[in-house]
Amino acid sequence: MQRKKSGLKEARKAIKRRERNKYYKTTMKTYIKKTLESSSKEEIDTNLRLAIKAIDKAAQKKVIHKNNAANKKSKLVRKINKLFASSNK
Repeated sequence: MQRKKSGLKEARKAIKRRERNKYYKTTMKTYIKKTLESSSKEEIDTNLRLAIKAIDKAAQKKVIHKNNAANKKSKLVRKINKLFASSNK
């Protein structure tokens, strides 16, 4: 732990940032899980929209990198399309 005034302030700021980033990350993960656990098509559509919104928000706040966000969205949509393809057969 730093002893200078500026070091102490930076430590406080880091704690606040960590909490803020944690909120966006856990929200994003929760929506992704809800989307994958959904049963009906309408429920999946609404949860997918919310999950993509949460992923974009995390990328916008620089909690995750924009390429990481694109990969997460792509992977999520592919999984859902796979579910629909297997259920239609």
